[in-house]
Amino acid sequence: TLHPHITRIPDVCGGRPVIRGTRIPVQTIVGYYKQGLGVDEILAGLPHLTAAQVFDELSYYHDHQAEIEADIIAAEPGPLLARYGLRMEPDGRVVPVE
Repeated sequence: TLHPHITRIPDVCGGRPVIRGTRIPVQTIVGYYKQGLGVDEILAGLPHLTAAQVFDELSYYHDHQAEIEADIIAAEPGPLLARYGLRMEPDGRVVPVE
């Protein structure tokens, strides 16, 4: 399936799929969608996007779900924090593990 609003550029977001002409990865829109936001709510927060772009991202996700889920997992901070001996406080601050 062709996705006219999705592209990959090696030097943008690590080559992950993004909305053409932006640096917004598919996984970002999917994250908002999984939090329960509808397309109109996503567009309210990202008014420079069009509904066609958001729908195409969601379509791309459904066509490439395993790939995008792997990107989402890879972006989780847990493994990176553990590798550097850090932890995240409830308020979002990153501090050394004591």
